[in-house]
Amino acid sequence: RTEIGYMEKILLIETSTALCSVALAEDGLVTAYRESSAPKAHASLTAVFVQEVLEERGLKLADCDAVCVSKGPGSYTGLRVGVSTAKGLCFGAGLPLLAVGTLDTLVAQAAESDCRFIIPMIDARRMEVYACVFENGVQITETAPVIVDENSFAEYLEQGPCLFIGDGAGKCTDVLRHSNARFCQCHPKASAMLSPAMKAYNEKRFEDVAYFEPFYLKEF
Repeated sequence: RTEIGYMEKILLIETSTALCSVALAEDGLVTAYRESSAPKAHASLTAVFVQEVLEERGLKLADCDAVCVSKGPGSYTGLRVGVSTAKGLCFGAGLPLLAVGTLDTLVAQAAESDCRFIIPMIDARRMEVYACVFENGVQITETAPVIVDENSFAEYLEQGPCLFIGDGAGKCTDVLRHSNARFCQCHPKASAMLSPAMKAYNEKRFEDVAYFEPFYLKEF
């Protein structure tokens, strides 16, 4: 839309990990936000949070320009809840669907870091994480499952400061003892999806609402 004074409005939905969060962005700023870490509550809270952020801003779903959802990797159930909710909203209101990688969201949360390498990671089973490597904001490795041991990411740690960020970072703290290792144990948040979501929106990288599937990385 190109009306004078018009502000783009995008709903942001992040349910890929134990944290369920929803944000509303208007004109490039997050204007309303909800989150909960209550266990197994994604299915009951996601749609409620959507309604609450819209009501807080005095808006209806039809006032939005797009819905953006986390596409994974992450929890199978969490991703299904988020994607199903986003699809339903898009179908009902005729809105385009955007999808942002979970690891891209974590990199956005690390925007203030001065580390050369950002290594976002999602907790998998035991000592496994789903991870990739960003150098100066550019992804340089494929997203893949990694078994964390004392030699993990050694080539990057030797080159400069590395920030390990995400709910898988805690697995690294006792294993990676290198002086260049930094850690931030956290969950991806819908509010941090704003930058990659706006980029996708401006580039018109919309998903097929009928056929879009999350990026599970591994079979359930």
